[in-house]
Amino acid sequence: MAKIKEIERTPNPDSMRFVLAEPLTNGVTRSYEDAHEAQDDRLAASLFEIEHVINVYYVDRYITVTQDGGAVWSELLRKLAPPIREAEAQDNLVDDAEVHVSKEALDSDDPRLQEINRMLDEQVRPYLLADGGGLKVISLEENRLKVHYQGACGTCPTATTGTLYAIESMVKRVDPEIQVISV
Repeated sequence: MAKIKEIERTPNPDSMRFVLAEPLTNGVTRSYEDAHEAQDDRLAASLFEIEHVINVYYVDRYITVTQDGGAVWSELLRKLAPPIREAEAQDNLVDDAEVHVSKEALDSDDPRLQEINRMLDEQVRPYLLADGGGLKVISLEENRLKVHYQGACGTCPTATTGTLYAIESMVKRVDPEIQVISV
């Protein structure tokens, strides 16, 4: 059973991050945007059963839950705590190759995309994780890089402004013509 060590606010006022005493996964990330996506994941499915939950993102010792803005956090936290406490470590999880990069982007042989992903892994994703979220590369079509924010970053106002601008500035070092679009 998971022990909740801390509950932290994120830059997104509609997301909270639970820090656990022990990891649920060993480096494997899970990201769900609705109950249907989460139906085969016991923890995420139980969290989506709670009214107002719209996103569940977790990796290692961190679980980020995003609500639709219609709940008072003090009340919602009391409902979220029991399923999180009942969660058990998932040692047999297989890494989802598409959690950070779509199949289309994984299959691409564009060297720019490979360099961009390396830069995102080193310079962006660790910081987004610290704020309770992540970033998925959807595609690079000509000079348009499509990305999708995950977890707390998905509905965060600063993700679509400041963070997106920072990512675009970084990506322009690979190719000054690339435009980054959040989808």
